[in-house]
This record gives sequence, structure tokens and C-alpha cells, in this order.
Amino acid sequence: MGVAIGDILPRHNVQLEALNGKVVAFDAFNVLYQFLTSIRQEDGTPLMDMKGRETGHLSGLFYRSAKLMEMGIKLVYVFDGAPPPFKKKEVERRRLERERARLALEIAKDFEREEFLKTYSEGAVSLDREKVEEAQALLRAMGVPVVVAPSEGEAQAAHLTRINQADAVGSQDYDSLLFGAKVLVRNLSLSRKRKLPGRSKWVTVEPERIELEEVLSTHGLTREQLVYLAVLVGTDFNDGVKGVGPKKGLSIVKRFSRWDDIVAFVERKYGHTFPPHVDEIIEFFLHPPVKDVVVSWGDLDKEAVMRLLVDEHDFNAERVEKVCDKLLAADAERKAQRTLDRWF
Repeated sequence: MGVAIGDILPRHNVQLEALNGKVVAFDAFNVLYQFLTSIRQEDGTPLMDMKGRETGHLSGLFYRSAKLMEMGIKLVYVFDGAPPPFKKKEVERRRLERERARLALEIAKDFEREEFLKTYSEGAVSLDREKVEEAQALLRAMGVPVVVAPSEGEAQAAHLTRINQADAVGSQDYDSLLFGAKVLVRNLSLSRKRKLPGRSKWVTVEPERIELEEVLSTHGLTREQLVYLAVLVGTDFNDGVKGVGPKKGLSIVKRFSRWDDIVAFVERKYGHTFPPHVDEIIEFFLHPPVKDVVVSWGDLDKEAVMRLLVDEHDFNAERVEKVCDKLLAADAERKAQRTLDRWF
């Protein structure tokens, strides 16, 4: 879901070509859910192989990653570890939403209400262990580093920018900024199209760059105050204050510098009571469980890619082979250029 503070964030359009040679760390779960939701038939039916297994996540991951890699962008995918204890409520809410969507989908099928099939099928999307493991296997076969976070993937991805193992976090959500990501890059979609959540509507988007230091300096905030603002608006870990959006929340955190004063004001004016673990939430954003890693890239294993996508999941062999050959050619060209540069 992510925190809805986009309206107050300064941002700059960026061309994909400008990311050549840059390391972008992706929140893998965020990406896989996008693909499972959006890569579907017109009636909302997911892409499946001959055995009835969903393949939209593999299709999106392979073709988009390959295109970005071909352009010289170095990818890292960070997967979630164990969620913090206080996220249980949100996890349960999402599970119940998926169950309701599955039930509604079956009813829509029974009554042949095609106009609801796509919406409910998207809401029923789940990411199980098997999908995660085969996504990791595909990435490793492509030579892309996989990092499993101690806890939240976006927190670990943000940490990679802070220890200079990545230049930016790639995500549609803004949470990585709360975790201290130096740079966030959004809308890394090759089609320049993005589907609006829960709607059968697509909008044109451009890749954009958001820098944490610019966000803080523009509004005269500390990172702690940015986290306070997020908690007021609502995060994956807590409900926001009814009637407080990002602009009103910004005025509150600038008026009161201490969290205790913010709590007292919100309780008095809005009658809102924060959850007992709100201090844990703030601490989690500021000092999340992360680990120091050194990321490294391998060579693409064409045979392993073909086995997973073509032999196991019935992908078109000619198309997959063509993509692999393009990647190998682009990699060989870059290596040759580096060798030539050393001579001059």
C-alpha cells in the first residue's frame, strides 16, 4: 500500500538512458505484486502455463529486467524477510481482502458479470513461497544479485543506498524515503503506462527521481519529522488520522517538533488515538533491521533461463532465446568497451 505523501515531494523527470551504469535496488515484493496484478487477460484471467500455474510475475520480471539491463542499468532485487510484529494487523487485513476478492470473483463468474471479473481477480492476487523462490531462481540465472532482508525489503534497499551499494531504490511506494533512501526512482516502466490501483484505467507516466535531502530541505524537515508526517497520514503499520492528508500533516509537524506534542494536539483536535506501539513504528522507520552486504553480478546463464521459462513454464522459446542473446551481446559490448578504455 505505501504511505501517501506524494503530493508534497519535489521530483524530477529522468530519462532511462541517464541511469546507464547506475545501481538500482528494487523492492522485489512490490515489483512481483505489480506484475501479478497487471499482466492478465482482458477478462482478468492471469497468465498461466500448461499446468495452470500463474506466470505473470515471471514474464514481467524477465522481460522488464532484461530491457533495463540491456540499457546498462545494474539491478539488485531485495526480498522481504520476517515482518515486524506490529505489521500483523496489516497482514491480516490484506489476507481478508484477498479472501473477499476471491469470493466476489466466484460470484461474478457464477452470474457471468464480466465487468467485475478483472477487478476482483486483481484483488485476489497472492504471492506465495513458490512464486518467490522461482522469481529468485530466475534472477540468479540472469546474473542479477538477490538480497533477502532481515525484515522489510524497502528498508534493506534504502540501506544499500546509504552504504553506497546502490545509487537509488526503485519502487512505486515512498516508504524507502522514510527508511532513509538517498534517492528514489519511480515509474521504471518501459511502456510509460501505469494502471491505476483497483481501476481499469491506465495513465501515462515518466520515470522520476526523488532525493531525500531535497525533500527535507524543501520543507525544512528532519528525517524524524518526515516519519512523524507519515504516521499522521497512515503507513502499512498504522491507520492515519482522519482528516489529515500530507499537506495538513506537514503543517502539524512543522508546528510541533516533538512527537509527544503532536500526539497531544491530534488527540485534542481530531480525537484520534494512536496505537500503543506507535513509538515502535517510528523507531522501526528510523532504525530498521538491515544488514551490510556487498552486491556483485554474475553472468547470464542462458541454459538455466531456458529451463525455467521454456521447459518448466511453457514460455515461447524463440522469444526467450532472442532476449538472452541480446543481453549477452550487450554485456560483451560493454566488456569490450571497458577493455578499450584501459588502453587509452
